[in-house]
Amino acid sequence: MHHITHMNDNAIFGQRYRVVAVDERNLVLKGIHSGEVVTIVSADPTTPFTQEEYPLGKLIALDDPSQGVGN
Repeated sequence: MHHITHMNDNAIFGQRYRVVAVDERNLVLKGIHSGEVVTIVSADPTTPFTQEEYPLGKLIALDDPSQGVGN
């Protein structure tokens, strides 16, 4: 399970992001339109982020965990 460490409001879930950095514990995303940088930290060290799963430049959207089943 991964947790978002910085959120202004639910607007974070209304846009798409590009992967700009990844390591085992952190996934750094940049909003395509807003330019907002979001860092997601892995809460489970046995399930690290990988560059194979999140290659630099990959486009992703975040799911709101309060709205049911997510990624």
